[in-house]
Amino acid sequence: MVYAIGIDLGATNIKTLAVGPDGNILLERTAPTEDGPDRKWATTIRDTIAAIEAEMGGAADHVGLCAPGLIHADEHAVSWMVDRMVGTIDLDWRAYLKRPAKVPVLNDGHAALYGEVWLGAAQGMRNVVALTLGTGVGGAVMIDGRLLKGHIGRAGQLGHVGVDANSSPDLCNMPGGLDDLIGNATVARRSEGRSQDTADLVEAYEAGDASARDLWLKTMHLLACGIASLVNTVDPQAVVIGGGMIQAGASLFDPLNEAMARVEWRPHGYSVPILPARLGAHAGAMGAAGYAMGVTF
Repeated sequence: MVYAIGIDLGATNIKTLAVGPDGNILLERTAPTEDGPDRKWATTIRDTIAAIEAEMGGAADHVGLCAPGLIHADEHAVSWMVDRMVGTIDLDWRAYLKRPAKVPVLNDGHAALYGEVWLGAAQGMRNVVALTLGTGVGGAVMIDGRLLKGHIGRAGQLGHVGVDANSSPDLCNMPGGLDDLIGNATVARRSEGRSQDTADLVEAYEAGDASARDLWLKTMHLLACGIASLVNTVDPQAVVIGGGMIQAGASLFDPLNEAMARVEWRPHGYSVPILPARLGAHAGAMGAAGYAMGVTF
């Protein structure tokens, strides 16, 4: 049976899927990443692939992987990583896994967008922006059916789009980057300790807390400014939003759409739809598998 294995190597978990040519999920495995100098995550990935292939009764025709960080232009390995999983840098996955064919490596945000265009919220589209709102803010851009990667693989780092030049620099030196002004990791600081994370903030907002309302609506305004700037830059058919923050549902999308109505340039009355991602935790692994199989749009 023809199938591919897609692996999403995250900071917390490793998600692995066996996927058929039509995107049907044949097997699914999740394991803790357990980052450290012994690179236990690499052993886990190798052993998980072996177990899946044994259960499937034959070797996978394709294997693809995604991870945080920048990726070498030839897609054989991660080229740059900050603070975590530094053992991924320059690890050639084809050689490590002893595969007969290339194991293409994608940035995890790029892979998630690929999955959403293949089988998710942006299915059938060829010009899409994706934002992942979680601990920080990730992203990716597809133009005319091709992932936008850039000269050194830096394209799509949408969390570091600046929307407030007077704010402090984020971890990539950008003052007022979305990652810092929107991400879950900074909620306690931004709320002056009143909320510990996004879920707390949304709960207080929904309960009518005035300070939570002010902060949440400011957050949505900043997010809308970032999205509208991206819309003006690449003119997508849609913006797909994923990550843990979309669990807020209407409390996210209603004020965000209201803010977009104030800041988006809408020639001929056209507004770019903002869509919730559909694939959830499967997006990265699904995108990695589809990319390895050569799915095109």
